[in-house]
Amino acid sequence: MSSKLIMEKVFKYFPLRRSLVEILTFRPPRYVRAVDGVSFTVDEGEIFCLAGESGCGKTTTGRLIVRLLEFTGGRALYRPRKEILSEIPPQYIVEKEYVDLTAKLPRQVDKLLRRDVQIVFQDPYGSLNPRMRIYDILKEPLDIHGVGASEDEKREKVFKALEEVKLTPPEEFAERYPHMLSGGQRQRIGIARALILEPSLVVADEPVSMLDVSVRAEILQLMMDLKATRNLTYVFITHDLAVAAYICNRIGIMYLGTIVEKGPIDLIVNNPQHPYAKALIAAVPEPDPRNRFKIREVPIKGEIPSAANIPPGCRFHPRCPYAMDICKKEPPPEIEIEKGHTVSCWLYAKR
Repeated sequence: MSSKLIMEKVFKYFPLRRSLVEILTFRPPRYVRAVDGVSFTVDEGEIFCLAGESGCGKTTTGRLIVRLLEFTGGRALYRPRKEILSEIPPQYIVEKEYVDLTAKLPRQVDKLLRRDVQIVFQDPYGSLNPRMRIYDILKEPLDIHGVGASEDEKREKVFKALEEVKLTPPEEFAERYPHMLSGGQRQRIGIARALILEPSLVVADEPVSMLDVSVRAEILQLMMDLKATRNLTYVFITHDLAVAAYICNRIGIMYLGTIVEKGPIDLIVNNPQHPYAKALIAAVPEPDPRNRFKIREVPIKGEIPSAANIPPGCRFHPRCPYAMDICKKEPPPEIEIEKGHTVSCWLYAKR
């Protein structure tokens, strides 16, 4: 299976505002290291998940993929679908069929890539313009990218998109405004807007975290159905490993800007190796009603450190119950536990 996306040691640093004292004393600038050397691959047609606590850098990684943010460093190779690839000038194509997302691309190439890589935002209440009708919200991407030869063709595409996300009759929903819809219906509009340009890669940034529990399963099933019918590839971002286990094929566990463990979702959920991954699994609520009053102890304590002041060595060592002296001095290497399952931890490097 060929790779759709290859991320190699990707970085994204945000500069901090310097005080007058720092400027006068010539102190070096400080940065928030939101994404700090992340590497992973996403295969064609799979659902790859990025999971971790708030502030670990998973959303920033997703925004880098859709080019809403510029890369600080690293390499990100993306293979667009053939129709898009044929329109890209050959000087911007590397390794025969990839485009380097970290390169300075002209406006025309950037616009083509945005057609093929779309995003579903986390907040269905803030991601839709409250002044626009649903019809205009869905028609706007078609106007920007010049898709549809006539108004009738664009109208047909809008109604088809509404039908695909199970908002019927489409004529009725098209004339509504976002405030007239429920949270689940708004997120369906967000999904329809992402898919109306027929992309091949979709970044889903916690698409169900702000929805009622009763609606989450419906939205997840809708995304899986659309993946099957459209042959989509997903980068799915979540902090909920129960959701990840339901929808994803492979997963990368992020902590403070890096991936500490990655592999097939079944291996990570059933046999986590990194202490942080074990803590995330332990935090998943127990579905057995006989244990509903039993609270499992999470094996880590404390808050995630600031990305502007990352601890030396292994960045998880201040919260790790197994921390050793070497953990405080040197970052751990990436160790392959079994085929396709890697972990960055000195516990396994020592073995």
